[in-house]
Amino acid sequence: MGGEKAAVAEGERAQFLPVAVAPQGSVLPAAGSTSAPDVAAKPLAVLVRQLSAVRLSHALASEAARGATFLCLPVLMAAGAAFYFGLSREPGWPMLALPMAFLAMSIWLSRTRVALSLIFGALLVFMLGVAVAKLETLRLATPMVGSDVTTRITGRLVRLEHQSSGRIRLTVDLLATERPRLSYPPKRVRLTARAVPPDLRPGDGVAGLTRLMSPSGPVRPGAYDFSFASYFNRLGAVGFFMSGPERVELDEPLPVSARPARWLETMRVALAERIRAKVGGAEGEVAVAMITGFRAGIPEEINEWLRRAGLAHILAISGLHMALVAVTIMFMLRAGTALFPGFSSRLPVKKYAAAAALVMCTLYLFVSGSGVAAQRSYIMLAVMLGALIFDRAAITMRNVAIAALVILVLSPHEVVGPSFQMSFAATAALVAGYAAWTDWRQRRRGRAGPTPGGLLSRVAQYGAAFAFGLAATSLIAGTATALYGIWHFQRATPLALPANLAAMPLVSILAMPAAVLAMLAMPFGLDGIFLKAMGQAIAAVIAVAEWFSGHTPIDAVGLIPLSALLTLTSALVVLVVSTTRLRLLALPLIVLGLGLVATRQLPDVLVTEDARLVGLRGADGRLAVNRSRPNGFTMEGWTRALKAEAVVKPRGGGEGFPGLPGASETGFSCGNGLCLARHGSGALIAHAAGGAAAGAACGAATLLVLDDAVAENPCGAGVTVITKRELARQGSAAVYFGAGATPVDILFSIEEPWRPWHAHRAWSRAARGLPPNEPKN
Repeated sequence: MGGEKAAVAEGERAQFLPVAVAPQGSVLPAAGSTSAPDVAAKPLAVLVRQLSAVRLSHALASEAARGATFLCLPVLMAAGAAFYFGLSREPGWPMLALPMAFLAMSIWLSRTRVALSLIFGALLVFMLGVAVAKLETLRLATPMVGSDVTTRITGRLVRLEHQSSGRIRLTVDLLATERPRLSYPPKRVRLTARAVPPDLRPGDGVAGLTRLMSPSGPVRPGAYDFSFASYFNRLGAVGFFMSGPERVELDEPLPVSARPARWLETMRVALAERIRAKVGGAEGEVAVAMITGFRAGIPEEINEWLRRAGLAHILAISGLHMALVAVTIMFMLRAGTALFPGFSSRLPVKKYAAAAALVMCTLYLFVSGSGVAAQRSYIMLAVMLGALIFDRAAITMRNVAIAALVILVLSPHEVVGPSFQMSFAATAALVAGYAAWTDWRQRRRGRAGPTPGGLLSRVAQYGAAFAFGLAATSLIAGTATALYGIWHFQRATPLALPANLAAMPLVSILAMPAAVLAMLAMPFGLDGIFLKAMGQAIAAVIAVAEWFSGHTPIDAVGLIPLSALLTLTSALVVLVVSTTRLRLLALPLIVLGLGLVATRQLPDVLVTEDARLVGLRGADGRLAVNRSRPNGFTMEGWTRALKAEAVVKPRGGGEGFPGLPGASETGFSCGNGLCLARHGSGALIAHAAGGAAAGAACGAATLLVLDDAVAENPCGAGVTVITKRELARQGSAAVYFGAGATPVDILFSIEEPWRPWHAHRAWSRAARGLPPNEPKN
C-alpha cells in the first residue's frame, strides 16, 4: 500500500518536472549539461541549436505527456474573454455560434491528425472564452443612470463600510424613487453619507434625498474604467445622501434567498466593529481589512506607504492569507494530537487536520467578502487540501489551472482586472519555481549524503532555509506581478524585496496566526489578547512600509504599450507552463517586449471626459494643467502615466490675450474663459469655456478643447477641435504630436457603437448636445 501511494505521488510530481524524451537509439544530454562547442558558441547560435525542429518536437512530446495541454485551457479561455472585452463593438451570437460550429466539425474531421486537431481545439477553447464573457454580459444587464439626477430613494441596505475620511459608504438595493420618479432606475447604488442611524444593519430599509451620478469612464485611454467595473459589480449609480439616510420600514419583506447574505454582512460588520474596539487607529483598520476585507477605513497615507514599499498585497485576501490560515489550523491540530501518541499513530491525523483547515478557510472566504483573489486562493487551497485527504500531490500547476477555469466560467470579466492577473501570475510563477527547486533538491539529494550537525546547526539550517524561501517567494512573485502593476498603476516598487523580507515574517509568524487564534477564542471572549498582538505586528509592518516608502528611489514609470503587455505575458506563460527547453522561446519574447517598452510614445496632451481639465506634458518632465484645483484622483493617474515629476498650475493671462502673449511652454495662461499653452513642437493648445471665448484663439491655436456641449467647431477646418459633446460620447482623450506642430493622432477611451457597459452615456445631456440643467430658484 505504501508503495502504491509513493508511485501515485511520484506520478503527480511528474506533472511539473522536466522529462527527457529521446528517439530510439539516441541519447539526449542531461538537463544542465553543456558540451565544449556549446560553451564556445555564441548565445544566439546556442539558442537556435536548442530550438531546432527535432529538439522542439521532442520537447512538445514531453510537454504533452506531462499534461501541458490541460494547462493551456485557462490560458486560451482567458485570451478569448480578454479579446471579447477588448472588441470595439458588441458581437452578435451568429458571429460566435458559426465559428464554434465550424471548429467543432473541424475537430471531428481531423481527429486522425493530432496536430491539426489540437489547433482547432485551441481555437474552439478560445471561442468558448468569448462565449462565456458574452453570456456574463447578457446575464447581468446592469441598468445604469445616464446623467446626474437628484431624487429621493427608498431601498434596502446591502453593505455598510466606514471610510478613513469619516464618511460612511452604503450599498443600497433601490426599491423606489420619487421627486422625480426615475423611469429606468438602477437596481443597486453606492452612496456615501456623513452619518447613519445607530445600529443600522444590512437588510434594513433606508431612505433619503440623494444625488445619483453615472459611473465615469477612464481618466485617460487605457486606464481603469469605472463604468466597466460598476456594470459587472451590478452598480447602476454612485453618489451621496444630501439628507439622511433614515431608517424606514419596508413593505416588501426580505426575500428568503437574500437572508443568508444579510446574516453574513451583519456578522462581517459586527466583527469589524469588534476588531476596531480591540485594536484602535490605523492598525485596527488594517486588521479589519486582513480579516473581513473592509479596506475603506485605512488612511490613504498608509495605503500609499504600502503601495510604494510593495506591501499592498497584505491587504488583499489572497493566497498568503488563506495558506497561513490553513497552516495555522493544521499545525495546531497536528501538534495537539502529537501529545497523544496512541491516538495519532492509529488515525490519519494529517487528513483530519486538512479537513479542519478546509472548513476554516471556507468560513474565511465568506467572512472576507469573497473577492476574486480570495476565490482563486480558496479554490486552489481546496484542491490542495482535497489532494492531501485523498493522498495526492498537493502543489501542482494543474491546481492553478483548475482554479483559473472555475473563475473564468463564473466571472470572466475578472480576466481584464489587476486582481486576477496579478494573483494568477504570482501563483503560477511560485508553483513553477517550487517545481524547479524540487527538481534541483532531488538531484542534489541523490549526489550528497546526509548533512551532519547538531541541534544548533539544524536550527541554523532551518533559519537559513526560511530566509531563502521568503526571499525567493518575494522575488519570484514580485517579478511576475511587476508587469501588471506597471500596466494598471504605472508604478514600480524597486525596494519590494527587502521590504517583504523585513515585513513578511511579522505577517506570517505573528499577525495572521494571531488573527486565527482570535477568531477561535472570540466565542469565549478571549480574543482581546490575540487581536492586540496582531495590532502590534501590524504597527511594525506599517513602520517598515513607511521607512521603505520614504527611501524608494522611483515610483511612477509611465505607460507601457498594449503590445508590450501581450508579448511579455506570452513570455510568462511559456516560462510557467513549460518545463523543457521550450522555455527558451520566452527569451526572444522578453527581448521584444522590453524593446516595445523602450520605444514607447507617451501622450502629449490629456483631456478629461467632462472637457474641464487639460494636461500638457512638457519637455522638462512637468505636467501643465489649466485648472488651479484639478481633481486629485485624475492628477494622480495622469502624473504616473506621463511620468511627470511636478504639476504646473495655470497663471493669469492678459485681457483677451491680445496677440496671444500669454502662450508659453512653461504652463497655461488663463483669462476671460480661455487658457493657452504652447507645446514643445510649437503647437498652441487652447481650452475655451465657450464658443465666444474660443474665437480669440482660432487664428493661432493648433488644438482647441471646447468646454461647451452646445457649441460646434467655431474655427473651421484649420484647427483640430475636441468638443464637450465628443468627450461625453467617447470619453477622455489622448493627443499625440509628431515632429511638426499638428496632432498626429487623437485617441479616445471609448468607441462607438457603445458596448453594454457604456450604453448609458447616450442619455447624458452633454452627449445629446444639451446645456447643463439650470438650478431652480
